[in-house]
Amino acid sequence: MDLSRRRTPQSRNIMLVAATCLMLGAAAPAYNSDRTDTSAVRHLENRTIFSDESPRAKLSIRGNLRFIGAQQINIHGNSQAEQYVFAVFDRKNIVDKFYLIQFEHFLPTNRMTYDYDTMQTTQVDDFQFRYDVKSFSGLGTLLREDQGSDGQALERLIERKHLVLPRNTVLVRMFHLPSADRRTELMILYGEALPQNTDVPLRNGGVSLNTESPGSAEKFLAHARQGLVIRKR
Repeated sequence: MDLSRRRTPQSRNIMLVAATCLMLGAAAPAYNSDRTDTSAVRHLENRTIFSDESPRAKLSIRGNLRFIGAQQINIHGNSQAEQYVFAVFDRKNIVDKFYLIQFEHFLPTNRMTYDYDTMQTTQVDDFQFRYDVKSFSGLGTLLREDQGSDGQALERLIERKHLVLPRNTVLVRMFHLPSADRRTELMILYGEALPQNTDVPLRNGGVSLNTESPGSAEKFLAHARQGLVIRKR
C-alpha cells in the first residue's frame, strides 16, 4: 500500500524510465538502520525534527509518543524519502497512536510530480496541507503487501521494534508541497487505533471518511493536528 501517492507524469517517457530503473534494480527498497541523522539537511533532537530545506521547518511531536526510528528509503525506483516514526503502544506492544513524518523527492531519472489539488485543505501552525481521512481493517497486511513502497518500509520498521499495528485503524494523511515544481513533499501520516465496537465504518481496502462519515473525519483530523507543532525556521 502506497501511503501518499497522487503522482502525475509530465512526459510519456516516464513509463520507459521507470521500467529501466526496475531492470537496474533501483526499485529495491533501501532500509537503513535506525538513526537520528538521516541526512545532512535534517536532524532530530528529542521529539523535534529540524529541517533545513524542503521545507525549512521545525516539527515537534506532542504528548506521550516516543521516537521509534528513522530510515532512508527508495520508493519503487521513482523517489527517495526519509521517514521518522513516533508511537505510543500498550503492554502487548500494539500501537495505539503513531505519526510518520516523511520528506520525499522524485529522482532526476523521471519527470513525475505530486498532485493533491482535489483534496481538502487544513492549516497546521505555519503550514497549509492537503489532507484526507480513511479507516482500514487489517492495515498491517495492506502495507506489507506493496513491495518497495513507503508503507511497507513503515510496517517493517515498526515490526523491527517488536510492535504491531492495530487491526482497525484510522489514518489521517496530510501533504505539503514546498517547491513550485511539485517534485518534493512533506507527508505527515497520523494513525489511531479504533476499538472493536467502533461506529466508524470499516471495510477491507479502506473507507473514505471524508465522504462516508464527515464527522469522524473532522474528529480524527483534530486529533492529528493536536499532536503536532510545525513552525517555519
